[in-house]
Amino acid sequence: MSENQQNNNSGASFRLKKTVVMVGMMGAGKTAVGRALAQRLGVPFLDSDAEIESAANMTVPEIFERDGEPFFRSKETQVISRLLDEERGILSTGGGAFLAEENRSNVSARGVSVWLDASLDLLWQRVRNKDTRPLLRTPDPRATLSEIYSARVPLYALADVTVVSLPNLSIEEMVDRVIATLLVERPDVLEKTNA
Repeated sequence: MSENQQNNNSGASFRLKKTVVMVGMMGAGKTAVGRALAQRLGVPFLDSDAEIESAANMTVPEIFERDGEPFFRSKETQVISRLLDEERGILSTGGGAFLAEENRSNVSARGVSVWLDASLDLLWQRVRNKDTRPLLRTPDPRATLSEIYSARVPLYALADVTVVSLPNLSIEEMVDRVIATLLVERPDVLEKTNA
């Protein structure tokens, strides 16, 4: 992998110096934006939930059911730490990963956290018709989402960088916003190159 990769839109090249960790609520776009960002920068895309599922040969909901949330959170912390050490790229994490202080510390020490800050209404629009969200399998999923949102936003706000997600923005436009924010706020993580 070359450190200098071509930007598809503007012809600019970038060098990623630390792993970018996408954090935020379910439906915020961590995977979609993260995957497109990795492609734009020419770096690997990593997903902590996918890594856990692959290692356990079970889905995250199955792990929760069989072993409980504390077990899952312990494995999640181990996987995130390993991924931060092994390969520089874009890492998408589960919505609950950034709630753990140990994960926040590891990410800030060895990478950078980027919070995709989407409004409750936007999140609801994105997740309301999906049955893949175990936390929303409740009698009133909108109220459940609101409770989760209220509890988690103060912790997401501790992220190193915040990028606001708006309903009218495409994935590529969100990638543009993330890159622009990192270039200005975190030149230690991402820099434009002349190559």
